[in-house]
Amino acid sequence: MASACFIIGAGPFYGLPVAPGPEDVVLAADGGYRHCQTAGITPDLLLGDFDSLESERPDNIPTHTFPVEKDDTDTMLAIRYGLEQGYQTFHLYGGTGGRMDHTLANLQALGFLARHGARGYLYEEHMVFTALCNGSLTLPARAEGIFSLFCLGAEAQGVSIQGGQYPLDHGALSPFFPLGVSNHFQGQPVHIAVEDGCVLVGWEL
Repeated sequence: MASACFIIGAGPFYGLPVAPGPEDVVLAADGGYRHCQTAGITPDLLLGDFDSLESERPDNIPTHTFPVEKDDTDTMLAIRYGLEQGYQTFHLYGGTGGRMDHTLANLQALGFLARHGARGYLYEEHMVFTALCNGSLTLPARAEGIFSLFCLGAEAQGVSIQGGQYPLDHGALSPFFPLGVSNHFQGQPVHIAVEDGCVLVGWEL
């Protein structure tokens, strides 16, 4: 299995449903370093503007410091670094809850990763989200549980859902109406495909 990039942000932390292995890289985005301490993880790199971590920065971990006035969030800085290092799978923690604008920014970041040929997973307390652009995704079979689709960007065309309670055959999802919310697993894999556009896919942990 190829190595992955784990990014720990400063938002609420709900544990590690998928934990980093020895072959993976762990990036702490600013105050996400505190969550690394909680989880007993030593990050490979600490980066950000450190408006959250302030004077708590450790001396024994490589650090990249950026100005407070910048276009990228600290999580996006970590994403760009991971892409530059060649990673294609990203697991994002501490990126939901707290400030809603940061949650929305991190959901957008999933689309950024998808547009750059990578796959990102954003974990919150009970769900995980990923972005799918012009491609397909299969969710493993579950006896029960909820999954949802949301349009990310312009209207998504040719959207198909197979294996869920509410199938869809080459439909369209709009950013202005939540047609894809609250579908249900039914004991079989769920196959999702998008011909043109991007969608957010979220499912229960």
